Amino acid sequence: MKPTKKTRRTDHAERLIAAPLVDVFAAFTSAEKLARWLPPEGAAGAFEHSDLREGGGFRLRLTFDDPDVETKSDDDSDLVAVHIPVLDDGRLIVWEVEFVSDDPRFSGTMAMHWYLSRKGGGTLVTVDAHHVPPGISAKDHEAGLTSSLAKLAAVVEERAVS
Repeated sequence: MKPTKKTRRTDHAERLIAAPLVDVFAAFTSAEKLARWLPPEGAAGAFEHSDLREGGGFRLRLTFDDPDVETKSDDDSDLVAVHIPVLDDGRLIVWEVEFVSDDPRFSGTMAMHWYLSRKGGGTLVTVDAHHVPPGISAKDHEAGLTSSLAKLAAVVEERAVS
């Protein structure tokens, strides 16, 4: 899908995580960890495929606890296919996220740029989502990104403490 003015929205979120950069980066390259933190609150994720290296990708099905959540792929789930063109030594991770949907408001490719940087004894994680499909509300997407970052913090901070 070629981006149009309506699909050129960029959403942003960030969080300072009390864990070393190496641990945060590892949470992007471990299927077990990624499945724990990526789905936002109220959703569960199951990999249909995962190859978490540069040039690889994954296919993740998200199912939601709330039956009233509007899903994009079928009656009870969202299916996303992700290509990983950049996995830059723990500093930058780029995902090309293809939404699988018959509804053009929810279909297309969104680019997610995850930036990791050392800060204050921890890791600042910043995510910019470019070309967000117009059917995804900015408010809901920001809440989902913020929730995923909180879950990422919980996954990697538990290791940093133990």
